[in-house]
Amino acid sequence: MASLALPYVGVAVEQYPHRSFSDSLAHQARVVRVLAAAEFKLKYRESALGYLWSVIKPLAMFSILYLVFGHFFKLRGGLHHYPLYLLVGIVLWTFFSDATTTTTVSFVLRGQLLRKMYFPRLIIPVSSTMTATMTLATNLLPIAGFVAWNGIAPRADWLLILPLLLELYLFALAIAILLSTLYVRFRDMLPIWELVAQILFYATPIIYPLTVVPYHSVRVLELLNPFGQIVEDVRSLVLYNDPKGSILTASDVLGPAGRLYPIGILILLLAIALLVFRREEPGLTERV
Repeated sequence: MASLALPYVGVAVEQYPHRSFSDSLAHQARVVRVLAAAEFKLKYRESALGYLWSVIKPLAMFSILYLVFGHFFKLRGGLHHYPLYLLVGIVLWTFFSDATTTTTVSFVLRGQLLRKMYFPRLIIPVSSTMTATMTLATNLLPIAGFVAWNGIAPRADWLLILPLLLELYLFALAIAILLSTLYVRFRDMLPIWELVAQILFYATPIIYPLTVVPYHSVRVLELLNPFGQIVEDVRSLVLYNDPKGSILTASDVLGPAGRLYPIGILILLLAIALLVFRREEPGLTERV
């Protein structure tokens, strides 16, 4: 039995010649968990406020956007709880942006680790996106505080938020795998994605409700985007006591089966990402 120590995480990657599939999967899950936890700790290790930065960032962004768009431009769209509507969008977007942007350079940053030992290369982007998931879990606390402040009582259908968050994670993971794989060959992928993400931020109903968009075709495009579908579905569940029609979901705009279209796009994107990764994986170590 050989044991190879993972640098900076203090755990061993052991190579068993006859490991069963379930044991191998469990071992890989432990490696992902350790790498993600180590990266999360290192991210805030030298800062004075530590983990508080993970909450301060979305709250600061929320404060500025609410002041500008909620107070001055009054883009409430008939919503009674526009501040909570806005905060949900910002928190989910912060996760998506962090998961995709930080993972883009993950293979290159861990090039030394890739050259020194063998393990499934897909662990690298998965662990990086899991780090962003830990930050998301922290950022859900301000949302819970806003929900309590507004006197919104929890309901059983809030359990549907969990599969929506899983869908969001898979969407972020698909893009992260694609970007991190292509970045090894094309170092322009990071600035390109930063530009695309900036455009996507304003082209998605994060700041404004879809009800203020006058064109049906634009609403369709925004809800074909899996992120747009997810964030509106989460909002419709949380803000159930807002006026009917103030939050437009994919079912409202695309028809009863409307959610299937962005989910289909997500599945297609994930398949493309895995195909690109599989094609590039053999030469990945040499290029980083």
